[in-house]
Amino acid sequence: MSDVTGYDPYAMPPGAIQEPPETLWKALRQIGPGIILAGSIVGSGELLLTTSLGAEWGFTFLWLIIFSCVVKVFIQIELGRYAISSGKPTLGALNELPGWKPRVHWQVWWWLIMLIATVSQLGAMTGGVAQAINLAFPTFSPKLIEWAGPASSLGQAIASRPEYPWAILTAMAAVLLLLSGGYVFLERVTTALVAGVTAITVVCVLALPATGFPIDPQKVLEGLSFQLPLAGIGAAFATFGITGVGASELYSYPYWCLEKGYARFAGPRSDDPEWARRANGWIRVLVLDAWVSMIVFTAATVAFYFLGATVLHEQGLKPEGKDMIETLAQMYVPAFGPWTKIVFLLGAWAVLFKTLYIASAGHARLTADFLSLGKFIEIPNAYTRMRMIRWLCVFYPTFALVLYLVFRNPRGMVVFGGFFQAATLPVISAAAIYLRYRRTDSRLIPSKLSDALLWFAFITISAVASYAIYDWTIKSFLPLLKELAKSSG
Repeated sequence: MSDVTGYDPYAMPPGAIQEPPETLWKALRQIGPGIILAGSIVGSGELLLTTSLGAEWGFTFLWLIIFSCVVKVFIQIELGRYAISSGKPTLGALNELPGWKPRVHWQVWWWLIMLIATVSQLGAMTGGVAQAINLAFPTFSPKLIEWAGPASSLGQAIASRPEYPWAILTAMAAVLLLLSGGYVFLERVTTALVAGVTAITVVCVLALPATGFPIDPQKVLEGLSFQLPLAGIGAAFATFGITGVGASELYSYPYWCLEKGYARFAGPRSDDPEWARRANGWIRVLVLDAWVSMIVFTAATVAFYFLGATVLHEQGLKPEGKDMIETLAQMYVPAFGPWTKIVFLLGAWAVLFKTLYIASAGHARLTADFLSLGKFIEIPNAYTRMRMIRWLCVFYPTFALVLYLVFRNPRGMVVFGGFFQAATLPVISAAAIYLRYRRTDSRLIPSKLSDALLWFAFITISAVASYAIYDWTIKSFLPLLKELAKSSG
């Protein structure tokens, strides 16, 4: 969005109408929102939580990782379909649902609670990036300690947590990058980073048979046999919530679809058959976008899980605490040699920084929408909205930095946010079901097969949440709160 022109990506002027692409190649050139989503997805959950799950349980939960990546796409598509049908982003759609509405709909308040909790994941990304850079450039912090004075309080603070200066620089870098461009810039940066990270990780997995850590086909088959050990329900639940399309990404996806222009290209909803034809054409592009991104983030997620289950599990290593990134580096060093450590550290920086950057951009857009819907602030035009989004793009990386400096436990912070995302999945899935049957234009409804898969996604997501949430709360969530409180002390 340009501050000079006041261009509004959520408006649908008649002159913006475009015919949907007629060929697969032309349709592929119109995808983008899903790639931004993949950039957010392939991040803390995959690098920190998925590898940790593989390190602890081997291939036991491989089936769950794949299932988690695939099943939520049907909810994602339905939310995107409604965005094209109505021209409204997620929170605007939820705010019009029937039910309790204290200033905004209760589902919007639920989103806000989840958002606050999941900012802890951004803090984990900030800390993870800082740890990676500190390991890659180990002489930087000692020089700062010498400059500040080893006996000073600042020098002692840096000595105890040498990644802190990098964490501060990371948050500042994210803010500057977020302020430098809008949707198109975000899409281009994301596409490059996602392609690079996914390709490198997949290549590493393919090279494992040539190392001392070959992939055991029998263990892989066992990992596809739908095992669910009771002792692992907590970790599995958190992983299900954060891998694949998490609740946070489901909320943000319609915003990216609107900024890409899918609804604007179809035009304002009308009784004209031509509108329905165009809208269905752009929905087909949206479905292609969702499935292409699913293939990308599933490949990356499974690759990270394979590395954790093959290399870390065999060595009995578990990534956690201040040595988390150092431990994760062992996925590469024993298998491919010491020289790969610096490659991994740079890759970890790219993965985590990318997710911090994209997630902050999404949070800023939804928060601006929330403030406007609740009439907490007035947003009369596109220029005012962009100003608010820019301020929020400063706020979220800064808030994430503060959380990391206080709690200092990246893996625990990811699990904490993952719990709230998982608990929110049934809520947003139920909303998608309601929008499909009560609000989406009848000329845009999906096939019976798509409807069946949508219901399957809703039922299985709700079943997983209902089965695991109590056990996870008692055995993992409450102890985690104590651990984070201890870390902050």
